[in-house]
Amino acid sequence: MAGRPGRFALVSAGKLTRVNFTRYVALGDSFTEGVGDPDPVLPNGVRGWADRVAGALTAIDPGTRYANLAIRGRKLVPIVNEQVDAAVSLNPDLVTIHAGGNDLLRPGVDLDALGAIYDEAIGKLVATGATVVVFTPHDPGASKFFGPLRGRFAIMAEIVRHIADRHDLVLVDYWRIRDYDDTRLWADDRLHMSSPGHQRMAIAVLDALGVAHDLQPLPLPDSIPSGSAENIRWTREFLGPWVGRRLRGTSSGDALSAKYPTWSAAPAAH
Repeated sequence: MAGRPGRFALVSAGKLTRVNFTRYVALGDSFTEGVGDPDPVLPNGVRGWADRVAGALTAIDPGTRYANLAIRGRKLVPIVNEQVDAAVSLNPDLVTIHAGGNDLLRPGVDLDALGAIYDEAIGKLVATGATVVVFTPHDPGASKFFGPLRGRFAIMAEIVRHIADRHDLVLVDYWRIRDYDDTRLWADDRLHMSSPGHQRMAIAVLDALGVAHDLQPLPLPDSIPSGSAENIRWTREFLGPWVGRRLRGTSSGDALSAKYPTWSAAPAAH
């Protein structure tokens, strides 16, 4: 079936001239690695929206190749330093990149400096001739924990929109996708998308690209646990360890490698 522009996302397609891609590279952090969408048979134990996009592209052309260089916990500068040149060397025709989310959670982040670094990196990707997809950060306003950071998330969203306009990129405006106000699209850690959230994002990306696909939203649970007991559990299992890593200067991705560092076939759906 054809894509459904605008159903799940507000998107801008720049000067998009093609709707089929056979060499897709995904760059970024946990968002692109697929954290929150568990699949124990896959590398790093996760699937994610990028794997789902690669699967849809493979359904169109079985010869499609896919690389995913994203690693959870990476901030913008390491993503640029470790992943951009590697992506360029693969000569892709499609690149998706999400970066800066982990920087926004750190005190004293210099958003203007990040924007300048990001803009230069995007220029390298655009120079390959590939179609480049970027994402604004989401709107954390509905989150009790991350809501106080909403201002810096909003500024970063505007920086990404400016970069998208400047380079004629395909933009998925995550900030404006109100579907993600539904907590059922978020994983138990309240930081990463759930499996239905990743599926929605895959649909948004394919629609932004104008790629025909047959992806459908995944069923949502009737409800998710809430209340003080659930908040205590979340603090113990997720917030405490996250704060501990920040204090130690470590990351959940320190011992991990990219899922697909070279050209691979898209993982089969099951």
